[in-house]
Amino acid sequence: MTFLFDGPQDARITILLAHGAGAPMDSASMTATAGALAVVGFRVARFEFSYMAGRRTDAGRKLPPRAETLKPEYLAAVAALDPAGPLIIGGKSMGGRVASMIADELHTSGKIAGLLCLGYPFHPPAKPEQLRTRHLAGLTTPALIVQGTRDEFGTRDEVQAYSLSSAIEVFWLEDGDHDLKPRKSVSGFSAADHLKTTAAKVAGWAEGLAR
Repeated sequence: MTFLFDGPQDARITILLAHGAGAPMDSASMTATAGALAVVGFRVARFEFSYMAGRRTDAGRKLPPRAETLKPEYLAAVAALDPAGPLIIGGKSMGGRVASMIADELHTSGKIAGLLCLGYPFHPPAKPEQLRTRHLAGLTTPALIVQGTRDEFGTRDEVQAYSLSSAIEVFWLEDGDHDLKPRKSVSGFSAADHLKTTAAKVAGWAEGLAR
């Protein structure tokens, strides 16, 4: 398995991130996020699911499989990474969703300290009735979901009505979209501002997990 690494090799906490359904591990969004987390002291590892890695060599564009079918690949990534210190798993959109499906298994066995979801896909765009939250109601792993207030996969007004586990903290970024990017003319914030805020929030949250 191939990983992309950012941040100090001797970092106390490692974060393993999977990509979203449509963009690879080295997309602009994933690269910027990994860089921001590295700046605050995390060791960040990124990996790709096989369907996405296949797009780099195959002539045809492979469609994303159902998220639950990717659980074995995420578990294999955790096993291959095998960091020395505390590990947080998560990812962008679908990557975070897959991580959330295996989090309790890994947390119970002591393999991870927490779960980090960046733009969780609570439902498909324009289909708010198709919720992807059932397993989140009983989640026991400490989790942080960073979400833009205008994310079409789950806005603040929508998410506040969901029954989520008390182990989950949702951190809102004003006017952020599914990539957490705001409209500066509307919000006064830039994408870089939101990334810096996200990294600082994750750092404070993670310190509480790894004491």
